[in-house]
Amino acid sequence: MELTPELQPVLHIGQLHFEYATRPLFRQFDLELGAGVSWLRGDNGAGKTTLLKLAAGALAPHAGVIRLHAVPHGDGSGSGSGSSGDHLIDSKQAPLRYRQHSFYCGGEAPQLPWLTVREFLDLHVALYSAPNAAADHALLDAELRAFKLLDTLAQPLTTLSLGQHKKVQLALALALPVRLLLIDEPFNGLDANAMAYLRQQLADPARRARQCIVLTSHLDPQIPLARTVQL
Repeated sequence: MELTPELQPVLHIGQLHFEYATRPLFRQFDLELGAGVSWLRGDNGAGKTTLLKLAAGALAPHAGVIRLHAVPHGDGSGSGSGSSGDHLIDSKQAPLRYRQHSFYCGGEAPQLPWLTVREFLDLHVALYSAPNAAADHALLDAELRAFKLLDTLAQPLTTLSLGQHKKVQLALALALPVRLLLIDEPFNGLDANAMAYLRQQLADPARRARQCIVLTSHLDPQIPLARTVQL
């Protein structure tokens, strides 16, 4: 789903049902989010992380639809009959294509002890951006430089601190050419300089115009928001 400047991404969740063995979490849940930053709020256990993973394709809903649309700027709905073909990706019908246009950035350290930091990053660049790999590598290196991670590239992933793991994932999140960016607690574990840089990047008007960004945060993100959603 290549978007032109005249189109913007819209995440559409319709009649979502998802439950764990102990309790239901979402029943007939509807949500539609367009370009820009949406802040997902709620108490612990409300389902914020689960909803991000469902929207990323990392979890499968028990019922309902999760789709990524491209609609003209100024069109408030991505669920109309005009969104079809290359401008609509259904997470169930085209799971691989859907995940190539979305990225979930969580706080968990990846369990890949045999990879160095550079190998881990190269794997993601290859999966997400083969046609423009050189440009995407350059963009990723710029993000790594901003997060002061260039000197960690030859290290095994297991040698990084939790804060460094978070920065590696955020560098990927900011560099990958995805239309849907889902970030769980982006400011946790970051130093003041890293938080200021992340806020600057998420507040960038060009980024907010081309991406649908959904984040959870117990802190006020202190960036321009398109919408606040309370679970």
